[in-house]
Amino acid sequence: MEVGKEISMKRRVVVTGMGAVTPIGNDVESFWNAVKQGQIGIDKITRFDTSDYKVKIAAEVKDFDPGKYLDARSARRMELFSQYAVVAALSAMEDAGICMEQEDPFRVGVIVGSGVGSLQATETAVLKMNEKGPSRVDPLLVPKMIANMAAGNVSIATGARGKCTNVVTACATGTHCIGDAFRAIAYNDADVMLAGGTEAAICPIGVAGFMALTALSTSEDPARASIPFDRDRGGFVMGEGAGIVVLEELEHARRRGARILAEVVGYGATGDAYHITSPSEDGSGAARAMTDAMAEAGIAPADVDYINAHGTGTHHNDLFETRAIKAAFGEAAYSLKINSTKSMIGHLLGAAGGVEFIVCVKSIQEGFIHRTVGTEQTEEELDLDYVLGSPVRQDVNYVMSNSLGFGGHNASILLRKYEE
Repeated sequence: MEVGKEISMKRRVVVTGMGAVTPIGNDVESFWNAVKQGQIGIDKITRFDTSDYKVKIAAEVKDFDPGKYLDARSARRMELFSQYAVVAALSAMEDAGICMEQEDPFRVGVIVGSGVGSLQATETAVLKMNEKGPSRVDPLLVPKMIANMAAGNVSIATGARGKCTNVVTACATGTHCIGDAFRAIAYNDADVMLAGGTEAAICPIGVAGFMALTALSTSEDPARASIPFDRDRGGFVMGEGAGIVVLEELEHARRRGARILAEVVGYGATGDAYHITSPSEDGSGAARAMTDAMAEAGIAPADVDYINAHGTGTHHNDLFETRAIKAAFGEAAYSLKINSTKSMIGHLLGAAGGVEFIVCVKSIQEGFIHRTVGTEQTEEELDLDYVLGSPVRQDVNYVMSNSLGFGGHNASILLRKYEE
């Protein structure tokens, strides 16, 4: 009885701060303004010579300067994915107005993930080892490259000493991290959590690997490269960046007079048990994640106003995600607004869910649902409202964000407009 009683006492969880590093802005304000304008952050790859590659474009972060938050020595000891995470996390803490000197550090935790860690560090080390031998490998190779070091570096940078983990579920990483952080607060493992995803994998081996899978768009037109749900879609565009949010237990936020941006009310996580790269064809796994999130929130499908879709621009993802939405929402699917932020910033892999969560919060705050940029015409089975042509201004009370990862990982998180 006592265990059941504890489980029933779930605490409310709110969003109080956000930080972003993206291909169209290196802070939340500039990123969101670019989203509203439909700005595309996709262009020719500048990080390496693509002469031998069929893929020529990506969504790179521009003009990134970690100097506001990191000294030169600290930055040198971190790979780019960790730098993005720390900058976004410190920005989110600043946005939330949290002063660690006034917090119990063991009640402030971190769940920040990366899909692949640093491919660059591994790539560089292998080349150096082959040329000069194993003794010349960077002594910091392992702590630079491993995926959990984003969370570790965020913990060190912020002084958060509570639960510190990371989730690695490929393209569902960011959403799973936020969902697990939501659970940690709801069931009293922490009062405050820094959560989200980070990625920086635009490098020769990263692009070559996804290209070999034929997962990437080979278009050289930035305006028609990342075109989710379009009948001419041909793959996703690699992006990079980080999206980190501060989640907080409601009463804790109230006591310190925090500005509350939105409330997290539901989370669903499932596996397809189907294929290493393709989602389940009937969408049943993703559909269950969505219905689980709605069940936890205690709402009906008709209550959801908008879905920020995984929407990668690959044939299978967009078709099977559409089937999943129809399975989860029934007739209400046709009343939903559905869009894909990836149409502007490409696919940020492990960071995608974190950045898209931020879009969902801003949509609630401003009553603005961005268009799926670049997408022009869908096909027969893709018959939902993907917000084509122009953005939509309407009240957004409930919004869902979906993320689907290689290996069959599905994550759906549900937010609502905050009410007392």
